[in-house]
Amino acid sequence: MRIIDSIDALQALYDAPVPASLTKVARALTPLYRRWIGAARFCILSTVGPEGTDASPRGDDGPVVRIADDRTIWLPDWRGNNRLDCLRNIVTDGRASLMFMVPGSLNVVRVNGRAVLTADVGVTGTFEQRGKHPKTVIVLTVDEVYFQCAKALMRSGLWTRGDDSDGLPSAGQLLQERDSGFDAEGYDLTYPTEAPKRMW
Repeated sequence: MRIIDSIDALQALYDAPVPASLTKVARALTPLYRRWIGAARFCILSTVGPEGTDASPRGDDGPVVRIADDRTIWLPDWRGNNRLDCLRNIVTDGRASLMFMVPGSLNVVRVNGRAVLTADVGVTGTFEQRGKHPKTVIVLTVDEVYFQCAKALMRSGLWTRGDDSDGLPSAGQLLQERDSGFDAEGYDLTYPTEAPKRMW
């Protein structure tokens, strides 16, 4: 297998960037980007740190983030598995990206910037779901925002194909694969009723 080990070798394989792919980049959240992001209930948070990279799905019942101003996004860290992979990366490095998706839309909006964490109750206290507040909020300073063209979602038919997921391994089975004594059937049976109690 031939490895591409230089930028020159990489660029030689491709044409010049499409002009619109460069001009679409904004350095702050414009009114239209604010509107688009405000409609998103789901995003993927990507971070980098000394132990490597991480990407984490984030979702909410309503807008997944709050736009504090044209250069600042707040993302509450709702209850999860407590691995803290992305949060550790933010504390040690700070580089972060958000990829926003809206069901039915073929575009994806990407925001790159630098993140910090706050446990300030003046911030965490402004978020509430079912009487609960996040322990921390990710504060992302926007360096650039732009939409990703629709080709990936068009190719995959993500919102249109209606694939059947019945044949996929369950979460319980994936856990049992790593721990033969794990009760996969019991986990999968109770998760749909237990998980909603621990959403926030």
